[in-house]
Amino acid sequence: MGKAGQVLKHVLEKYGVSQYSLAKSLGVERTNVYRWVHELRDPTAETLLDIVKALKILNKQAAEEFARLYLGDVLTDEDS
Repeated sequence: MGKAGQVLKHVLEKYGVSQYSLAKSLGVERTNVYRWVHELRDPTAETLLDIVKALKILNKQAAEEFARLYLGDVLTDEDS
């Protein structure tokens, strides 16, 4: 399992966002968020976008950090 769960766990803990509140914002069961955070299952690419959108509603800084940590600097010109 991958990086998404590690990053999600870090961001939820750092910004005090509960798994329950994220699940509620996503319209999924809390067990799904638990599985991602504990790296039992990876979220799909579409779900990753939904996670960023939900985090943006709950805590904009958490959303920004999740995207930055997960995607890294893929959009910077330095890699070109």
